Amino acid sequence: MKPSVILIKKYGNRRMYDTAGSRYVNLDDLAAFVRAGKDVQVVDAKSGRDLTRVTLTQIITEDAKDKPTGLPLELLRQLIIASDEVRQEFLMWYLKSAFDTYQTLQDTMQDRLSQVQSAILSPVDMMKRFLGTTASSLSLSDKEPEVEALRKRVAELEARLGRSAQKKKRPRTKR
Repeated sequence: MKPSVILIKKYGNRRMYDTAGSRYVNLDDLAAFVRAGKDVQVVDAKSGRDLTRVTLTQIITEDAKDKPTGLPLELLRQLIIASDEVRQEFLMWYLKSAFDTYQTLQDTMQDRLSQVQSAILSPVDMMKRFLGTTASSLSLSDKEPEVEALRKRVAELEARLGRSAQKKKRPRTKR
């Protein structure tokens, strides 16, 4: 299901009005909407002409002013050179494919990191999944001799500890 479109009306004085939120917004607000995954459409308040592409491009250029990490110069040059429709369509297809691949990789990495995090937080569950067993399928019946031997050994060790603790508690008599 596609998210609802946030309609922004842009007026001649460059003010933008969010019709859904009933408030005036700026480019930073629009960038926040887009980063939050919301679909934004910007239209001219008088003519109704779609200004979304121009406004989103403006957001990118405003971000590039503050940081030297904007689009590479060679890419910007190629965008200007690609004035005919075929080259421009190919370049846009290529960029969209690259960003889709990047997003897929990001999602995969995020999924893997959450798996690692859950493994760190619950190592017993991870081991159960790793071994391919569930708590109900674990049975001690075939391991009973080993378990019984371990119980005897623990009892012996506890008895020894008890004896050594009693020896230490006896007061020494002076001769």
